[in-house]
Amino acid sequence: MSHKKVAVEVSRIEQLTPTIKLFEFTPIGAEPLPPFSAGSHITVDMSDELSRSYSLINAPMSPKTYEIAVLLDVQSKGGSAYMHSGITVGTQLTVSEAANFFPLAQEQDSKHILIAGGIGITPFMSYLYELELLGADFELHYCFRDAANAAFIDELKARIGDKLFTYEQSADQRLDVAGLIAKNAGNSHVYVCGPQPLIDDVVANGNNVLGEERTHYELFGEAQSSGGAFEVHFQRSGFSLDVGENMSILQAIEADSRIKVECLCRNGVCGTCETTILEGEADHRDSYLDDEEQEAQETMMVCVSRAKGKRIVLDL
Repeated sequence: MSHKKVAVEVSRIEQLTPTIKLFEFTPIGAEPLPPFSAGSHITVDMSDELSRSYSLINAPMSPKTYEIAVLLDVQSKGGSAYMHSGITVGTQLTVSEAANFFPLAQEQDSKHILIAGGIGITPFMSYLYELELLGADFELHYCFRDAANAAFIDELKARIGDKLFTYEQSADQRLDVAGLIAKNAGNSHVYVCGPQPLIDDVVANGNNVLGEERTHYELFGEAQSSGGAFEVHFQRSGFSLDVGENMSILQAIEADSRIKVECLCRNGVCGTCETTILEGEADHRDSYLDDEEQEAQETMMVCVSRAKGKRIVLDL
């Protein structure tokens, strides 16, 4: 699956916190940026081997720029380190057109409960524009380690006032997820983006109280793919790679760099890295294929899924 690329220039960089920078991209040439919907992200191409996806934080309607906010991972050897140290105003890059795997339910009569953890606040920045247009009832619950490293707090206080609820871990403030969802049982939708334990808590309570169709989540960062080591053979390219216990097939491909596989999400949700299986069986760990498709063992998502045995052959 291929996505159209857009040539852009970095037109503004703003240090939001000691660890988070805002990047503004302006299109190169006369063609305007395509509009997007709340919750969308773009993939930033940093080199032939390196690309990462980031949520768009600006207004979705008729955008003149794309804006993202990037948290510096102190252990990063790739995306966030490159964005923080290798990008300056004037840098030219390519980005994908916006894609959305975390859309806002377009229900004006429902209440929308937004739950963000840390840098997981980013998709909800664009949500606010659509919620305001809908005139829908909503609350934003924002959890973070400490206020000094939490982006957008002042902006959110000024913009949404008493619809904002903050929880600072260093001040022993904790969000009662179960209590919040129970209090809003009924005609509500709950959305979460943040660290995995927060997502797991919200999804478990949301599915139980509101149902799966009213519980929405987005993973950020790269999903871990761990298990037994195995060999993957690329039939069309004519070579094999060893995939280690704590490495995904996609990571092995990128480290080798002889072939390129596009992947927008790196979490098994978007389907862009879906690859045909020629021999062997996959240990499916994605959220894209349904149960029947996974049982058919015809394709797999190389960003998260692994081989069941010691060897698998793919049509790459």
